[in-house]
Amino acid sequence: MSVGSVLLSGARAMVVALPLALAAQSRAVAADLVDPPPARQPAFTYVDPQTWEITLSGTLQAIPRYPGASEYASVGYPGVDIHRAGEPRRFSAPDDNFSFTLYDSDTFRVGPTLRYVPGRYYGDDRKHLFGFRDARIAFEPGLFVEVYPVPSVRLRGEIRQGVYGHHGAVGTVAADYLLPFDRWLFSVGPRFNIGDASFAQKYFGVSPIEAAINGRVVPYSPGSFYAAGLLAAVTFRQSETWSYTAFGGYSRILGASGESPLVDDPYGNPNQLTFGLQLDYTFKTQPLL
Repeated sequence: MSVGSVLLSGARAMVVALPLALAAQSRAVAADLVDPPPARQPAFTYVDPQTWEITLSGTLQAIPRYPGASEYASVGYPGVDIHRAGEPRRFSAPDDNFSFTLYDSDTFRVGPTLRYVPGRYYGDDRKHLFGFRDARIAFEPGLFVEVYPVPSVRLRGEIRQGVYGHHGAVGTVAADYLLPFDRWLFSVGPRFNIGDASFAQKYFGVSPIEAAINGRVVPYSPGSFYAAGLLAAVTFRQSETWSYTAFGGYSRILGASGESPLVDDPYGNPNQLTFGLQLDYTFKTQPLL
């Protein structure tokens, strides 16, 4: 057989095979479009209704001795978080006030909250606070709302009413950006605090009698309070039982309260810092028999 005959036979074979291959490929593509591969089934976390996870927290932090103070005091306080085993534990910033959730969904949470405000007493600074009335410790019950527009961003708002120590209305707006990495969780976000004239006058006002007795300040009556700042924290989860958090924050008193003589040197400072450490211990209760 000649070379030409071989080439001609090969060309005829290719002409016959090519349409068959294209037809087979078309049927395969059509089959893929009609019957797509089955989607991977989602994995669900089992929630045990009889088993609870309890997290006990202990926090030690350095905070201004009282609102607007230039000196700092160490305070420690406990905390607790309770949820059913299998339910995800919600993010909680170190500066969140004590809260109890009444309604909780993937993107929304609401419930009561309570804030404690340190008091200002003559014994804190006898030299500069001479003649000033004491501003007792205060408790502010209220309501909080949290919204997660995306999983990595938490927005939180609080509105509270002073019932002891002061009787003003106050509020807080906060945002946190969450960045998990292996066993670490980083968070950072702005803080904005507001208060009415009653709150501002309690901690930053100077009455004519106080000014006369003190002799070094003039009467001052702020009509409002607000402060803006930032909080950052890092949490390391050693195991399912132990985790550790370090945090720091900065806030500056602004507006009328920021111009009060009580936040000027040597009476105080409009720049307020916070540093702290938090230890968490988590355990599970045994199912009830």
